[in-house]
Amino acid sequence: MFHHLAAALPVETLAAADELNTDDLATWLRNLFGPLFLVIVSIVALFFLFTREITRFAQFILLAIGIGIIFYVPNIIEVTAKAIAKALGVDLD
Repeated sequence: MFHHLAAALPVETLAAADELNTDDLATWLRNLFGPLFLVIVSIVALFFLFTREITRFAQFILLAIGIGIIFYVPNIIEVTAKAIAKALGVDLD
C-alpha cells in the first residue's frame, strides 16, 4: 500500500528529498481522500435509509457535511495548519 501512495505523489515532492515541499499537499490529500470519503458516506447513508433510522441518518448527514467542508472548501486545510503552527509557536516566515 505504501508503494501506491508513494507512486501517487507528485514528482516534485519525491525529487527534493532533502527539503520538505508541501506546496501541493492539500490538493494531493483532496484528490486522494475526497472520492474515498464520498463512497463511504454514500454506503453508510444508504444503510441508514434502508434500515429506516431517520434520526441517525440526519445526524450522519450533518457530520458528513461538516467533514466534507474540510475537504472541499479551498484553503481551509492551509489556514487551519497555519493557525495550529502559529499556536504552537512555529515561525512561518
